[in-house]
Amino acid sequence: MKYTGSCHCGGIKFEVEGDFHEGLQCNCSLCSRKGSLLWFVPRDKLRLLTPDENASTYLFNKHVIKHHFCQTCGIHPYAEAVDPKGNPMAAINIRCLEDIDLATVRVKTFDGRSI
Repeated sequence: MKYTGSCHCGGIKFEVEGDFHEGLQCNCSLCSRKGSLLWFVPRDKLRLLTPDENASTYLFNKHVIKHHFCQTCGIHPYAEAVDPKGNPMAAINIRCLEDIDLATVRVKTFDGRSI
């Protein structure tokens, strides 16, 4: 299935292809503050519809995850990293997808604080 998403102001727009059955809620210092609900897909399943320059990037801790956010509205629609096998991945913030009933999304918790 193909989904469309964006930040609040529309400065970052994207399409992502795949099926999600649950969202990951991480309790690390960053995720707990921004409230993301994450869906991980291979990076080639994410297609940006706006220029890369519209997103700023935040790195913290081990600097391995590129947390992208809108320079205008501050929303974090996605992040990029490499999985343990070396595959490029994208972490999509399900809360930024259009027409998703969040009440129907099963939430899996991840203890990122302990890492």
